[in-house]
Amino acid sequence: MDETELLRRARTGDRDAFSALVEFHQKQVYHHALRMVGNEEDAADTAQEVFLKAWRCLPMFRGDSAFSTWLYKLTDNAALDLLRREKKRRWDLALDGLPADGLFFADDGPSPQEALEEKELKEAVAEGLAKLSEDHRRALVLREIDGLSYGEIAEALDVDLGTVKSRIARARMALRKILRENGNFSDAPPSKETDRR
Repeated sequence: MDETELLRRARTGDRDAFSALVEFHQKQVYHHALRMVGNEEDAADTAQEVFLKAWRCLPMFRGDSAFSTWLYKLTDNAALDLLRREKKRRWDLALDGLPADGLFFADDGPSPQEALEEKELKEAVAEGLAKLSEDHRRALVLREIDGLSYGEIAEALDVDLGTVKSRIARARMALRKILRENGNFSDAPPSKETDRR
């Protein structure tokens, strides 16, 4: 059964259809929540809250966007609500797989030195993300970590496409500046000696 049919049935109160939707989307919701709230317990609570809200609000889901985009928006809002409630300012994001334009080393059996450098860089990026404004951080996480398109981000954040592009561009520049200032990033091309290795 495809997602459209599951959604149709779930909107009429079919719990089995909704359970199938939850099963299909639970990993993406959990991982997005984890990246937003920074720890597994809060991420699990947030994911549970998202699916409870999705069940209650499903009759109001108009289908103007993809169901997954709607879930990202619910997850984003639930995670931010949790962070505000607890007044958390630590953003220890799970950064595995952050593509960020080549900031990370390839995972092909790094040496202990390379592994340490990669760990330090990931920590520096997490600290840099924590220093960004909430709007910039949200847009960048949705784009670089969750891999949403600009259009999907615009729908998830309920802003114009131009605003999304601007926030992401500014977030990247600000993050790059923070990393440079902390000595973790350089725009300089690798030396020819490094290239020969």
